[in-house]
Amino acid sequence: VQLQASGGGLVQPGGSLRLSCAASGIDFSINDMNWYRQAPGKQRELVAGIFSGGRLNYADSVKGRFTISRDNAKNTLYLRMNSLKPEDTAVYYCNAHSPWAMDYWGKGTQVTVSS
Repeated sequence: VQLQASGGGLVQPGGSLRLSCAASGIDFSINDMNWYRQAPGKQRELVAGIFSGGRLNYADSVKGRFTISRDNAKNTLYLRMNSLKPEDTAVYYCNAHSPWAMDYWGKGTQVTVSS
């Protein structure tokens, strides 16, 4: 199983980024897919999730700014991040949660929001 996250980088406050996560080795369409993040010195937290049936879930801190989506034909998960703030700085991880409660993780991509 591989979850390859990409799209991170350095962006100014108020800017935008789009993260992608390319999945292989799993039946992507039946997995619930999530983005987590971990800032230095903090615990990993759920940012956004999209269930296999399409239902969405967002952390309160990103509602209205971030949009999660998936393309099952391309086995790819996305996270569109707008109006970025310095507190969004973290390593962002892609997670796949299978119907039998198995979790798979990618290596993460760094997002830094700074002027």
